[in-house]
Amino acid sequence: MIKNYLLKIFMLIYASMHMLLAQSPQETLYTLYIKSIIFKSEADSEIQFPIIKLGESFQLHFDDLNGDERNYYYRIKYFNHDWTPSKLFQNEYLKGFDNLRIENYQTSFNTLQPYTHYQLNLPNEQIEFLISGNYLLEVYNETDQIIFSRKFLIYEEGAIVNARVFRTRDLEYYQTHQSVQFSISPPKGEFFRDPQNQLNVTILQNDQWNTALNNLKPQYNNGTRLEYRYDTESRFKGGNEYLFFDTKNIQITSANVGMVELNRLYESYLTTNFLRRGYPYSFTQDLNGDFIVKTLQGSENGDIEADYSWIHFSLSAPMFLKDQEIFVYGKFNNYELNKENKMYYNPSLEIYEGVILLKQGIYNYKFVAKTQESELYNAICGSHAQTENRYLILVYYRYFGNQYDSLIGIGQSTSFEIID
Repeated sequence: MIKNYLLKIFMLIYASMHMLLAQSPQETLYTLYIKSIIFKSEADSEIQFPIIKLGESFQLHFDDLNGDERNYYYRIKYFNHDWTPSKLFQNEYLKGFDNLRIENYQTSFNTLQPYTHYQLNLPNEQIEFLISGNYLLEVYNETDQIIFSRKFLIYEEGAIVNARVFRTRDLEYYQTHQSVQFSISPPKGEFFRDPQNQLNVTILQNDQWNTALNNLKPQYNNGTRLEYRYDTESRFKGGNEYLFFDTKNIQITSANVGMVELNRLYESYLTTNFLRRGYPYSFTQDLNGDFIVKTLQGSENGDIEADYSWIHFSLSAPMFLKDQEIFVYGKFNNYELNKENKMYYNPSLEIYEGVILLKQGIYNYKFVAKTQESELYNAICGSHAQTENRYLILVYYRYFGNQYDSLIGIGQSTSFEIID
């Protein structure tokens, strides 16, 4: 009896540990004094999504608002195509060692908010990547506490991807959704072995992992090309164009900044936004949720001369949105919904208000709602099939005999010229 009970306890603990270990790693930020995390390739400095070709380099930037030049260390982990832990040993995907100190840092210059700016270039003299696939970079402090983590991807040229964006054929979603259709071709003279099981595809909309589509299998195989002509399975909500503001010149009002005042730091009050759900679509050029750190002060070195200011957001609402929490949403906080970017209802003004400390630059944002059951990304701003979105198709393939998933191809498309 006791043995059976202990066995059940053991099996329960084992199952729980297995589930925890198998969970997809999350990009996390554990402290409020780390700001402006920018993780991007050197080849495309405008898009903050670190996907690079094997052998190329990229950079990590972040600020510590303590401004006391603390020591930070980084570690790198490797994952399968579905972000489950890989069975590889570190020396099978890295040449050199990680858990090294980030040595490149500078103190801010002529700013009201002091901070230390850190920069890490990868690969570098101490570390080199050996294979393509999914990676996670973790940054730790001097007491070995994790500060934040970010995903990045390394690809190799092993497939050709052609993609287009279509309106969905389902009339119920015709005005609000977009479908991504694509084909994958192996290099000339080669073929994919068992593509139904060995080849995996992930589709990202505007570089966001929280809405990614996975596990799509090819519908047709004509011998030289795999066709993915799905309508429902590769369908995304179109959403709406992002709102934006510009604080490159922090001392004056500018695009969508209605008022500026100076206290201990500058405070920028954005013009009040409204609920866009139910309104007709209107095109606005945006960064698809991204942001660019930039300043017009000094020598215009945004890394150390861009200052921080309190950004005041407001959303006009005729009534309190019952059972919903409202958040400001964008790449500036890695699309996370937390207390820092939560908005609170002011019944006297009938608006939701929120304040976030952000570095000078150009920012995209939108408002999203959250209930106890789910996150409602388009409940406030609405969804339109005409919205311009960027799509990224990631193709993973496990070569015969390998114990890891190579990222052998990437495809890109936009809904700017959506096909009816």
